[in-house]
Amino acid sequence: MWPFICQFIEKLFRETIEPAVRGANNHLSTFSFTKIDIGHQPLRINGVKVYTENVDKRQIILDLQISFVGNCEIDLEIKRYFCRAGVKSIQIHGTMRVILEPLIGDMPLIGALSLFFLRKPLLEINWTGLTNLLDVPGLNGLSDTIILDIISNYLVLPNRITVPLVSEVQIAQLRFPIPKGVVRIHFIEAQDLEGKDTYLKGIVKGKSDPYGIIRVGNQIFQSKVIKENLNPKWNEVYEVINKNVLLSTVMCLFGVQLFHITLLNFQWFTLDEVSKGKLHLKLEWLTLMPTAENLDKVLTSIRADKDQANDGLSSALLILYLDSARNLPSGKKLNSNPNPLVLLSVGHKAQESKIRYKTNEPVWEENFTFFVHNPKRQDLEVEVRDEQHQCSLGNFKLPLSQLLESEDLTMHQRFQLSNSGPNSTINMKIALRVLSLEKQARSPDHQHSAQVKRPSVSKDARKSSFKPQVPVSPPLDSSKHAPASPATDSDKKTDVAEKSQPPNASPQWPTDLSRSSSSLHASNFNYSPSHLSVKEPTPSIASDISLPIATQELRQRLRQLENGTTLGQSPLGQIQLTIRHSSQRNKLIVVVHSCRNLIAFSEEGSDPYVRMYLLPDKRRSGRRKTHVSKKTLNPVFDQIFDFSVSLPEVQRRTLDVAVKNSGGFLSKDKGLLGKVLIPLASEELAKGWTQWYDLTEDGTRPHGAS
Repeated sequence: MWPFICQFIEKLFRETIEPAVRGANNHLSTFSFTKIDIGHQPLRINGVKVYTENVDKRQIILDLQISFVGNCEIDLEIKRYFCRAGVKSIQIHGTMRVILEPLIGDMPLIGALSLFFLRKPLLEINWTGLTNLLDVPGLNGLSDTIILDIISNYLVLPNRITVPLVSEVQIAQLRFPIPKGVVRIHFIEAQDLEGKDTYLKGIVKGKSDPYGIIRVGNQIFQSKVIKENLNPKWNEVYEVINKNVLLSTVMCLFGVQLFHITLLNFQWFTLDEVSKGKLHLKLEWLTLMPTAENLDKVLTSIRADKDQANDGLSSALLILYLDSARNLPSGKKLNSNPNPLVLLSVGHKAQESKIRYKTNEPVWEENFTFFVHNPKRQDLEVEVRDEQHQCSLGNFKLPLSQLLESEDLTMHQRFQLSNSGPNSTINMKIALRVLSLEKQARSPDHQHSAQVKRPSVSKDARKSSFKPQVPVSPPLDSSKHAPASPATDSDKKTDVAEKSQPPNASPQWPTDLSRSSSSLHASNFNYSPSHLSVKEPTPSIASDISLPIATQELRQRLRQLENGTTLGQSPLGQIQLTIRHSSQRNKLIVVVHSCRNLIAFSEEGSDPYVRMYLLPDKRRSGRRKTHVSKKTLNPVFDQIFDFSVSLPEVQRRTLDVAVKNSGGFLSKDKGLLGKVLIPLASEELAKGWTQWYDLTEDGTRPHGAS
């Protein structure tokens, strides 16, 4: 299919991207692509996930983990400035969502497909003549990094590529669907943070000035800075539009700590990669209701019946589709067409459309959303302006209370512009949706009021992870080859909570992805490595590699267990692992699921945990460890770890996995329960696998059990 995909990409460049670039700036009006050759190396799909739960019956949702490394030739020029530039190679790695909808009863069965990235993909471009390009007026404030960010964000939701397959499908509806809901994020407080400020060249330790950054898709929020406080309280709230119910990951940046949060009603999060500190959050899911019957109740719950009209939490979401305008006046100069754009505002929030050049009948086909505090008191204000002469071409005001009286809270019509031509109109579809809070599985333990925050631009920071203090999922059925539910790091609280769950119980998920079928085995797990990335030149003295006597003791224990009888095929038990290399992260992903039929160290059983090395690295910083599971021979861990290593490099290395008994400090019951050494020179590593491995005393004779 690759040659035909290349034809589509070339058409996309010439018919969509080229006109968009020309219209973005007067200096780029002569921009054009002179050559587009994507190359012969096809895009690679490393894995596919298909969602089967909480999906509309009229759609199919796929996640494709894609990787493209291609030598291409894309040449462009701006004739006005005699500028030529180009691209020699492109790399892109990320997870692309494909939505097939609507499903119809006639061939081809699918009305259209939509493509977009859930998060900004990893993008690298090798330019030619970039210096010349950045000398062009209007572009001289850009840089290579800024250009890559602009391109990447163009690929991320809410932007999408929609391909209609039947003529009856309404393209506007597909490009700008009604959002699935709103996520309300309560950024409450933190406790026991590390002191990062130092004085007298580090001799005296001070406090910190903590703040938080939250990223959802391409929306970014930043909290206020609390000066010199290791137990800060923010009490801020952020509201995020979720255009896809399966887009259920929030990325939180706390100082320089980055972690992912799945949409659960979590409370406290332990910060990773630091010695101490935890963060208090609350996440709420708000559904969009097309009726106003619960509006008064919602207004009371957020105190909108007492507050000023434009402040506080939101009671509704305004969704606006800006289609076109007709018969606009010429502006300041007679008999000259304007460059119209539209300014839209609700309360203190304003947005503007793209500019349409030299026309009095512009077509925008753009979608906008506004959070509304109180629709009974607020108005939508619309003004059409001429960008060239900076003058108004007409305006009108729509009280949102009129939408409350409309069928389905929706109006779709041409609105007459005031202070404009006699027949000047603007065509829009406007819908209001009341925000209804889904009932929580438990009552919240922290009630507070706060000013809602909107997206703000902030600088990027490096990635890390988090450990939510919530129950883990139930044990996996050994016959299944994919994780059944997202796994999280655990602590002692996890063990208590897990015992209280009935068999086959699962956490309460507003968007349950726990039964989605997947060949991306590790992708159903929250990314939660629990190690410190600190360089350590010496091997860990706690490792069984540096203590060969542990192997000898295990062999002796095996002989004692045998005692004249014949042991089974797996006398030390088995461990279930998922192993996969992520080209997107350039990391080896290992999921430690569970063990079964381990040997007992005492009458009460064993206290097993799993430790791993990616040989030949034996340093402490290269060690990965699970939590300890107390007094059990069939522990369930469901924890995910990673090793930063390229695919060619990892295929020359071996994964060393040991199951060990914890015991107490200086306990005689510490020791090795079994090992497995797994060579990673497999061509299937990019796809990944889940498998049971036999444990042996030295790990030198491993083989998969299932």
